[in-house]
Amino acid sequence: MILPDSAILNNLDVQGPSRMDDPFEKQYITARTREKRMYDDKEVSSLPDLLPSHPHFAEWQFRKRSAAKLISRLKTKKKQPDILEIGCGNGWMSYQLAKIKGANVTGQDINFTELQQAARVFNGHRKLRFIYGDVFEGVLRDRKFDVIVFAASIHYFPSLNKILAFALDKLNPGGEIHILDTHFYKPAETAGAQQRTEAYYRSLGFPEMARHYFHHSTSELNNFRHTTLFNPASLFNRIRGNKEPFPWICLKKR
Repeated sequence: MILPDSAILNNLDVQGPSRMDDPFEKQYITARTREKRMYDDKEVSSLPDLLPSHPHFAEWQFRKRSAAKLISRLKTKKKQPDILEIGCGNGWMSYQLAKIKGANVTGQDINFTELQQAARVFNGHRKLRFIYGDVFEGVLRDRKFDVIVFAASIHYFPSLNKILAFALDKLNPGGEIHILDTHFYKPAETAGAQQRTEAYYRSLGFPEMARHYFHHSTSELNNFRHTTLFNPASLFNRIRGNKEPFPWICLKKR
C-alpha cells in the first residue's frame, strides 16, 4: 500500500488496504490516460473549465452547466446540507459543491489514484473530505446525508436497483439523490449501446474495460419514485435545439 503524504491524509480517510495494484484500477487509469481524461493538478483545480483546445472541452461545457443547475437548486435549501458524492473521482464536483454556504461534503471513490489527487488538490477546504473504499463495505459507517450525488458515476454500478436502494437508505428524511452526466437508454437500446462500448474499448486496446461499464435503462428507474428535472429528449428541448445529452434525475426520500 502506498500512502499519500501526511498533508493529504488530513482530508483523506483510507478504509482498509488500497487497491492501486488491482488490475481494474491499472486498466482504468491507463485507458483514461489514453483517452486524455487524466488531468494534471492544475487542470483538476480548474475543472469544469478547460482550455478550448482540449479534446474534451465540449463535454466539459455540458458538465459545467449540469453542475451549475444542481448547485443553484441546492443553494435554495433552508438547511445547510450534508452532501455525499459517490464515485467522486478527482474531486472536482465535490469541490464545487463544497462552495455552497454551510455545506459539508464527502467525496467517495474506489479509485485510489484519482482520490489521492483529489485530496492533494483540494486539501485546503475544511468543509471537504474524501473517503477511499467501497460504499457497500461499510466505509460510510452509520452516517446519513441530506444530498447524494452521482455525477458521471452511476454507470459503473451493475445494479441500478441495488445502488439506489443503498443511497436512499443513506438519506435523511426529505433528502435527495441527484444523478447527472450519465446516459439512460430505452430498454430496446441497451444491447446496441453495450455493443458500441465493447467496440470502443477494443479499438482503445482495453476490451476488458467494457465489463465495468453498464447501460441502465429508463425502465429501471420505474422501481423508484423519481423526477426528471431535465430531459434532453423532451419535445421542448428538441424544439429549442438543446444539445445537452444527459438527463438530470432526482429521487427524494419521503
